[in-house]
Formats: sequence, C-alpha cells, structure tokens
Amino acid sequence: MSYLGIGISPGNVASYHGGKIKLIDQRLRLTEVLLRCSVSVFALLALILMVTDTQVKRIFVVEKRAKYTDMKSLVFLVVANGIAAAYSSLQSVRCVAGSMKGSVLFSKPLAWAIFSGDQAMAYMSVAAIAAASESGVIGIRGEEKLQWMKVCNMYSKFCNQGAAVVASASIASIAMVIVSCISAFSLFRLYGATQRRLNLAVVK
Repeated sequence: MSYLGIGISPGNVASYHGGKIKLIDQRLRLTEVLLRCSVSVFALLALILMVTDTQVKRIFVVEKRAKYTDMKSLVFLVVANGIAAAYSSLQSVRCVAGSMKGSVLFSKPLAWAIFSGDQAMAYMSVAAIAAASESGVIGIRGEEKLQWMKVCNMYSKFCNQGAAVVASASIASIAMVIVSCISAFSLFRLYGATQRRLNLAVVK
C-alpha cells in the first residue's frame, strides 16, 4: 500500500498514526493540566474571597452586617466554586498520573465520564457567575419597579470584593469551558481512531 505517495506497509501506517495520536495526547494533556490547575486556583481564590467578604454598617443605632449568605446567588457561587476547585484538583492528579505513566486515553466509558463531568462543571460555573453578576448589578443600580434599593453605595467594600470574586470565578469558568472543549475533542477523537483501525483491517 502507498501512503502519502511513499511505499509503506499497513503496519507502519498504524505505528505512524499511533505515534501521532500519542504526541497530540501529550500536548493536550499538558494544556489540560495547566487549565485544570488554573480552575482550581482561581475557583478556590473566589471561594475564599467570597467567604471572607463582610462589612458592618451602622444605621442609626442598628448594626447591619453584609455577608454572602444574605444572597442565594452568592451562596450558589461559593458552592459552585468549591465543587469546581475540588473536581479540577482531582482531574489534575489524574492527568499528571497519566502523563507520568505515558498512557493514552483509549477507554470510551472513561472519556464519556470525563466529558460529562467537564460539561456539568462548565455549565454550573457559567450559571453561578450569571446569577452573581445579576445580583451585583441590582446591588449597584437597584430596581425601582420592585422597590429594591441600592446597597453598594452603603456597602462599598463588600461590593468591591464581590466584584473581585466574580472576576476570579470568571477566569476559572473560561478555563473550565476550554477544558470541556478539550475533553470533547479527546472523546470524539476515539471514534475517528476506531474508524481508522477498521479501515486498516480492511486493507490488510
């Protein structure tokens, strides 16, 4: 059989494809590790900033403390970032272990499990940021039709730190979305590899 105009046996073609797939897998895994570590770091940073974000304001003789538990959207953001940080840390360990062993992901059930988990994390993080951002806008501008007053003019420190939380969580979310794209490529690549093996079997 001729491959790319050069006389190469089917066995050598299979070896070529196997080596190429392994090289692509190594590069993807390195990128994946860096992105997953970024998700863990920024999600954990967002969680810590949010949990420690508090401000006390004295209104006449009454002291009112602003904290993240006052808004369900911020509680959701904390929970989502905690789950994302833990999940990404575990997946980072898996990627590093696989890189040290030099193994290539060929298991479709495992690839589907990783793909599904990454998709769930990506959707959850985006939803949490959207909810927190909407609450932040209401806190800054208020909502006259619903008679919701502005609060950021009174709790400026709380709102400023909250903005930093959303920014950190957004970076983690973007990294998670890219990771989910990588896991999707890794999954559907396996089906292309299966078809190539079938074609080579027919040639033989």
